[in-house]
Amino acid sequence: MKKTFGHYEQSQGFLKTHAASAIKFATKVAAVGALVASIQAQAEIGEPEKEDLKFGFIKLTDMAPLAIAYENGYFEDEGLYVTLEAQANWKVLLDRVIDGQLDGAHMLAGQPLGATIGFGTQAHIITAFSMDLNGNGITVSNDIWAQMKPNIPKDADGKPVHPISASALKPVVESFKDEGKPFNMGMVFPVSTHNYELRYWLAAGGIHPGYYAPKKGDISGQIGADALLSVTPPPQMPATMEAGTIYGYCVGEPWNQQAVFKGIGVPVITDYEIWKDNPEKVFGVSNEWADEYPNTHLRVVKAMIRAAKWLDENNNANRPEAVEILSRSEYVGADYDVIANSMTGTFEYEKGDKREVPDFNVFFRYNATYPYYSDAIWYLTQMRRWGQIADNKPDSWFMDTAKKVYRPDIYATAAKELIEEGLMEASEFPNFETETGFKPPQSEFIDNVTYDGRYPNKYLESFEIGLKGDDEV
Repeated sequence: MKKTFGHYEQSQGFLKTHAASAIKFATKVAAVGALVASIQAQAEIGEPEKEDLKFGFIKLTDMAPLAIAYENGYFEDEGLYVTLEAQANWKVLLDRVIDGQLDGAHMLAGQPLGATIGFGTQAHIITAFSMDLNGNGITVSNDIWAQMKPNIPKDADGKPVHPISASALKPVVESFKDEGKPFNMGMVFPVSTHNYELRYWLAAGGIHPGYYAPKKGDISGQIGADALLSVTPPPQMPATMEAGTIYGYCVGEPWNQQAVFKGIGVPVITDYEIWKDNPEKVFGVSNEWADEYPNTHLRVVKAMIRAAKWLDENNNANRPEAVEILSRSEYVGADYDVIANSMTGTFEYEKGDKREVPDFNVFFRYNATYPYYSDAIWYLTQMRRWGQIADNKPDSWFMDTAKKVYRPDIYATAAKELIEEGLMEASEFPNFETETGFKPPQSEFIDNVTYDGRYPNKYLESFEIGLKGDDEV
């Protein structure tokens, strides 16, 4: 029995030893399984289908997410090798995205929408990334400013009270009309945010900015206009105004502050004061490109989300470094001080009248990078208001068009992977489970009209100046 018992003890020892080994092996298998699961979760977005990419931009400070994603190595982190190339103007930029010379580009928020509905060039362009909020201003020449100034209220220190209404400009425009002279102003492109912001400001002050009539072949946008708006490329704005060809303009930075530094004009209002936290630029690609290179697209969005966060984090602590990068000739190429005037949280109006505007440029705060349907619909309402959309459209059309162009689904996939990788927190994004794509009704406009993206036609009815219902030009 002893021997048998000994064999029993030996067998028990054998079993214990191998049981322990089995447990260790199982633990290792579980650990490997967890690691594989983790890697799979992190690799939910597959390898990029295309690694070498060329993106276009216009020399404006709001191209910053592209520059930072490049300079900080965020594109390379995603296995992407990117070339950034400045473009001559917005039309050339859009055409090169459409014909495939560019893989994507810094675009005006209205460009993907305008192209997709066929105003101007017809092409299905999409965006899954909003590049910034705010960032524009309206500047007038020194002479026009001198004529406006008596019409503007002053504070206790004798400084103009902001925001400045276009009603202060109206008597000046009327005097030009009385003398038979056109009052010319510049904006950067027919479907640009600048065009709609300038029109909104003028109309809110009782100045008619004119209509488009594409059915009649008139896309000047000057039918019935008190102020005549025409296209001028952003970097040429100050020189064009100095030459007297235009009396004012709406443009992004640094070309408003450039007028101050050169002593040739005065910015009278920012777009933040026209519509608080308005969407400005987007990153656009052709729908065909997005379908062909879905993983590449997602990785581009990931890199740009990281860049946007870097630009805003720690109360804009990285902005001085960003300004140094943007001042380089390959990017914006303007003087450091000119770019810093707005990018570091201030804005200078009349020479010496520098005011705190911490949100003049917003790249990540307030969910700035999320492509909201309601943002798209606002631009579509303005296209309808000024005749670029010639016919009455039901509310459903606005919604369908927004969904065709703005792609929060792509954005959410990219954002979730950044969260999974530990590079971002879920709290830094909208709640993707409940997000509808519509911001709450917004009323912080210069004319106090409330905008609710769910009811575009009701919104159009609220304006005295502009097309609505079955109106046609």
